[in-house]
Amino acid sequence: MSIVLISGNPSAGGRTSQLALDLGAALAGLLDKEAPAEVLELAPVAPKLFGWGDPDVAALKAQVLGADFVVIATPTYKAAMTGLLKSFLDQFKAGELFGQVVIPVFTGGSDAHSLAPDFTLRPVLQELGASMPTSSLYVVSSLLDGPNSVAAEFVEREKFRLLGAAHGMTLARG
Repeated sequence: MSIVLISGNPSAGGRTSQLALDLGAALAGLLDKEAPAEVLELAPVAPKLFGWGDPDVAALKAQVLGADFVVIATPTYKAAMTGLLKSFLDQFKAGELFGQVVIPVFTGGSDAHSLAPDFTLRPVLQELGASMPTSSLYVVSSLLDGPNSVAAEFVEREKFRLLGAAHGMTLARG
């Protein structure tokens, strides 16, 4: 089973990307798989997302479509996902993420926007056909300033749903 990490942060790297890496490592540990080595950063392809058919965008899209689990992480901008992430998701057709298990992840400045993943990202992912067996993860950015166990705690809390999704994929593939 493969895991792909996406960051919708307009600035590559940073706490949102690190949280995605941490979550990928914790998920890989649960599934007894190799952890993803990198986050697919959308920032470098930002100008290419406003058209159709760009080969770099197509390559990112293919990586997502080839994955079993996808962690989609974004900072909170104006109580929603970034426009960068939304522009990337607009590249997918309705139902095209059918078969992928997606974990929506947001970072934000305070708890004031803790429902943003559920009100802004989950409906888009639902339209795209993604399976989302877990709760969304919202993390106040200050919790990520030093060593933390946020990702490990999330995977531990959601382990039965994640393992159930992995088992379902195995059964579906015969």
